[in-house]
Amino acid sequence: MVVAKVEIMLLLPILVFISLHQVASDSVQESFFQCFSSHSSQNHSNQTSKVVLTSNTSDYSFVLQSSIRNRRFLNTSTPKPEFIVTPIHTSHIQSAIICSRKHGFQIRVRSGGHDYEGLSYVADVPFLIIDLFSLRSISIDIQNGFAWVESGAILGELYYKIAEKSNLHGFPAGTCSTVGVGGHMSGGGFGTLLRKYGLAADNIIDAKMVDVNGKVLTRESMGEDLFWAIRGGGGASFGIVVSWKVRLVAVPETVTVFRSVPYTMELGGTKLLQKWQNVADKLHEDIFLHAILVVSDSSSSASNYGTGVQVQFLCLSLLEVQKLASLMQHSFPELGLKPQNCTEMTWIQSVLYFAGFSTNESLDVLLDRSTQFKGFLKAKSDYVVEPIPEAGLEGLYKMLIEEQTSMMILTPYGGRMSEISESEIAFPHRKGNLYKIQYLVTWDDEDETDKYIGWMRRLYGYMTPYVSKNPRAAYFNYRDLDLGKINNNNGNTSYEQAKVWGFKYFKRNFNWLVYVKTAIDPSNVFRNEQSIPVLPSQLSK
Repeated sequence: MVVAKVEIMLLLPILVFISLHQVASDSVQESFFQCFSSHSSQNHSNQTSKVVLTSNTSDYSFVLQSSIRNRRFLNTSTPKPEFIVTPIHTSHIQSAIICSRKHGFQIRVRSGGHDYEGLSYVADVPFLIIDLFSLRSISIDIQNGFAWVESGAILGELYYKIAEKSNLHGFPAGTCSTVGVGGHMSGGGFGTLLRKYGLAADNIIDAKMVDVNGKVLTRESMGEDLFWAIRGGGGASFGIVVSWKVRLVAVPETVTVFRSVPYTMELGGTKLLQKWQNVADKLHEDIFLHAILVVSDSSSSASNYGTGVQVQFLCLSLLEVQKLASLMQHSFPELGLKPQNCTEMTWIQSVLYFAGFSTNESLDVLLDRSTQFKGFLKAKSDYVVEPIPEAGLEGLYKMLIEEQTSMMILTPYGGRMSEISESEIAFPHRKGNLYKIQYLVTWDDEDETDKYIGWMRRLYGYMTPYVSKNPRAAYFNYRDLDLGKINNNNGNTSYEQAKVWGFKYFKRNFNWLVYVKTAIDPSNVFRNEQSIPVLPSQLSK
């Protein structure tokens, strides 16, 4: 009996703490809900309970997990948001910003969830997610050649809507159909049309966003500096972009695609890759020919072509088959591209093709927001300005062969990408780049995370002599916290810390992004581990 009483006495402080914590939590939730309702427009103020989700809400976990594309951030130890706001109207975004500031919650904004480091839905401080998946309306104006698309839409939905209206129009964005429009466009956004039309961000002509004070801005009211910054500089540092007005581009009634067989390095792959490095950026701008390096073992479907590191070439051309074959025979005869190796199809069929779907499938597959990939992932990026010599490639193959699930995607530049100035928009990687590298490695067991991330870092280290320098450039949409991160807990972001990775992503444009950030969000409300910093007051005058 005495022991029992002692145990009860020992438990009392814990029970009291839990009780007080719950009361405090309930009080914060009630206060946030009241704040949210009062700041929503009159027509939408009664939707708070449907729009704002808490951990006690039945669909909280489903919504949280639905757009997590990388299992590194899908476990019990990953910090969870206090609230998930799922706006169905702009006023809900305004309310979320105002009320998060009032209650001290950091804001994370998610459109598609493809952020490689999970920064759109993970934070190590009290935070909320504004998940834009319900804001995905798309309006196509074929006659005037533009579209308005909300940030919560995925690329597949945009392509689908364009194809509904025209088979002679397209848009130069990514090949992965489940990528969210908001993050993709604000960070640059590239696809198979980049050598003809540049990036998605190069074709943005207006935007609607909500700033730190909850004010709705358009290009005219935000000014050209801020409009410049959100095209390639990442919108999440400056506010929340609700929708984008984009320029549609012309595509022929029929395009041409080509996929080579996989070549092992022993059977000619190295020589082909060396030649590709020297010609891919110089081909006609209507030809996009990228290279993919993978590792094939005996169980792989590509093992019929040999095991080990393989290279494969994929092409989209806006030219007729005979014209493509003629130009390739002149520039890259070693590839042996012949008309009978090519397939003609519509542009929207090529979207299916490069997204990994059958060209005979219904276009409805582009509307599916779920992703087939369910594993763990680490990625990095580089830019190559001089061809990698054969000795460098040989060492690279030895690195890749260590991990069977590794992949490198080599994206050629040149064409329109070399014509646009580095400072035209915030995205700076233009003339002088032969190609961009995306490094990928995937795995299935959480216990092997350190092993695979360690391997990726060693691969990145090996590539140092062969890629761009001063700075060693990186693509912002392939977010990589290994490049550096800043402590956002107290809101005092260090410029000196941030410029370490800031110049890698944005080169000299980084300083102008800092200037714009300081002007639009001087309190640094919109921040994360790799957001644009604010200048100290004595330096910003």
